Amino acid sequence: MKSVKVYHYDAFSTKPDTGNPAGVVVDGELLSEAEMQENASKVGFNETGFITKSDKADVRIRYFTPGHEMDLCGHGTSACLYGLHEHNLLPQKEYMTIETKAGVLPIKMQISDNGRLYITMKQATPKFIEFRGSKADLAAAIGLAEDDISDVLPIMYGSTGIWTLLLPIKSLAVFKRMKPQNQLFPEILKEIPKASLHPFCLELEHADMHARHFSSPFSGTVEDPVTGTAAGVMGAYYAEFIKKEAERPFELVIEQGLEIDRAGKVLVKVSDSENGLDIEIAGTAVYVKSMEISVNQ
Repeated sequence: MKSVKVYHYDAFSTKPDTGNPAGVVVDGELLSEAEMQENASKVGFNETGFITKSDKADVRIRYFTPGHEMDLCGHGTSACLYGLHEHNLLPQKEYMTIETKAGVLPIKMQISDNGRLYITMKQATPKFIEFRGSKADLAAAIGLAEDDISDVLPIMYGSTGIWTLLLPIKSLAVFKRMKPQNQLFPEILKEIPKASLHPFCLELEHADMHARHFSSPFSGTVEDPVTGTAAGVMGAYYAEFIKKEAERPFELVIEQGLEIDRAGKVLVKVSDSENGLDIEIAGTAVYVKSMEISVNQ
């Protein structure tokens, strides 16, 4: 047996036990892929990040759910970099790069006046695919009726590194009664069966968009409290389908996790570039505790 130290950070929040929990392993270099997967399964968070050396960037991060490896994870990135910062293992510079399976991504590091690190992460160029399946089945899979879905905004698969289905909902009130049946998702999401499901609405008081995030059944989890990659693609969706005429760059605040008592917020910046939209997300994290996890060698 091998003992692995995992640091628990809550991302997109400054208060422990809110935001999105992530495991952080700073010496991921010492683990095989199978050991990483076993570790993530035992930790049980939506993502655990394993930090390793890179010959392409300042660091490499691999992200694992309890069920499989992910190409990219927004909250996992924030947690990992905050953990490296607290262990004095980050490069002493404002800009750095991370290697992920979604590519090499630039990161901006900023220290606030109160000494807290804020991490700005550029995501991959947004991509969208139209959902052509049954709206009734889609609504039923999260415990809603078809008429709870917006008839003004399109239902779209979106990705800035990870595919999710962006589902516009008419009313904030129905978010509390959503009950996902994740095992039904692959049959309904025929175009991208491994996508997660991300219902959102524009009816709220303290942010620009409100959301929940229901995991693909292949991930081994049910709901992600505050989702960085999905927040990024929500910013792209906002620019493409809600306010295409909005002057850029602009920023949005995305709130998530309120219904499951894990409230957190993600700042999303949308800009124009030669290749289309540039999407950046920003957030911080907070240390909760460390754990020793045993894995088989």
